[in-house]
Amino acid sequence: MNRHLKVLVVVAHPDEAEEYAAGTLSLLADRGHHVKVLSTTNGDAGHYTLAPDDLVRRRLAEAYRAAEAIGLADYEVWDEHDGDMVDTQELRQRMLRVIRQWRTDLVLTFTDEGPGHNDNRLAAKLVRSVVGLTSLPNPCRDIPPLAERPAVLRMIDYGSVDRHRHDVAVDITPVLDRKLDACAAHASQFLEFAPAQRDLVAPDAADRAAVDAFILTHWSEYFETPAGAVPALQRAYGDAAGGIRYAESFEIAPYGRALTVAEADALLHG
Repeated sequence: MNRHLKVLVVVAHPDEAEEYAAGTLSLLADRGHHVKVLSTTNGDAGHYTLAPDDLVRRRLAEAYRAAEAIGLADYEVWDEHDGDMVDTQELRQRMLRVIRQWRTDLVLTFTDEGPGHNDNRLAAKLVRSVVGLTSLPNPCRDIPPLAERPAVLRMIDYGSVDRHRHDVAVDITPVLDRKLDACAAHASQFLEFAPAQRDLVAPDAADRAAVDAFILTHWSEYFETPAGAVPALQRAYGDAAGGIRYAESFEIAPYGRALTVAEADALLHG
């Protein structure tokens, strides 16, 4: 692939792009592609001791540190309350505007179906609702339409692990340290909120070796190669696929620009 892509990653909370796709995003950025993360809520519910306003400021600062680790071109966080997001025409129009303003070629997001966090499903639903309008001239007339609809690939999240289809997989071993850096930047989540939820004893944030080991142990399903991703890795990496310990995988969404598996491979590996 010769031209640089405009990639938009749509999640519901700051830290999710890092948790589920930071390796792939780092590799895309290294190849000169322009990667933006959009969080549709500000994450103000995700803590037991910090007040909402303080938590929003904390999480924004964490997101910007993570962006540096990955090499993102932009990180946008909407001021929508965590857990309160609903599917409205206003938010659909806002999503349409972001996709068109970014001149998006590829969207990475969640599945909008099934169990899991309601905000995650709704963030993906907003994408699904408007992606067919992105190339039409009449909606959102103050922003030029895209030449064609973006392609859409769907990430794993905790609510879709059992139903995710591993259409495309990426070896993230070369950038494992950057995914760990990006996750560790979100200390309010990985070292405070999630451990409190799961009754875990988190290490001192200053002990990076211990932090990395803690994240790799307790979020292993989003780092280590899923068994179902092996065929996709073999297609992309050949005989070397058997030795790939860390990988991220994506499924082709049934909306957006139609993609073959080979075309999806070219988007993530080209």
